[in-house]
Amino acid sequence: MKIGVLGIQGDIQEHLAVIRKLGHEAVWIRESDALKTVEALIMPGGESTTMTKLLKRFAIWEPLRKSINSGMPVFATCAGMILLSSGIENYPAQDTLGVLDVTIERNGYGRQVDSFEADLYVNYFGDVPFRAVFIRAPKIATTGKEVEVMASFGGTPVLVRERNIIAASFHPELTDDVRLQRYFLDMVGNSIEDATSRM
Repeated sequence: MKIGVLGIQGDIQEHLAVIRKLGHEAVWIRESDALKTVEALIMPGGESTTMTKLLKRFAIWEPLRKSINSGMPVFATCAGMILLSSGIENYPAQDTLGVLDVTIERNGYGRQVDSFEADLYVNYFGDVPFRAVFIRAPKIATTGKEVEVMASFGGTPVLVRERNIIAASFHPELTDDVRLQRYFLDMVGNSIEDATSRM
């Protein structure tokens, strides 16, 4: 499969490396036309305000929203989740794509110096915990009724899925555990099979 990584700002190389490690073609997405060449998209962490400005400057913002609303599978981490959310509950105000029915508290787990790791128990992964790295992590404040909570930390969702979107507050690309990426790729494969069967 051909998987895109939104290459505007953030942990781009790390995500590209994981996709290649798992045997798929990884494409660095820097322009809107490139969205049409991939079967799914990863939106990495970074600085959400900067990413928003650059996505609009390079005319990717609206094509990205359209692609996701049309069913493109997306896996968003940290700042990527902020961009997808339906809104931000604390400062500063910024635009979001509004395609994932969650509201976000930016830096909800603290700033850079408050970064930490934690073991999570993820739905579908059995009893073996997933080691999650939280760096200036956004906190999910509310979830819509169609949002599935796949993992929580301290009673708060940190990994969610809604239809074609998976979003995490943490950085799975910074560990050697690739179960979450495999889960996403299986989701992409199922999406392709469903589309083929309808043709």
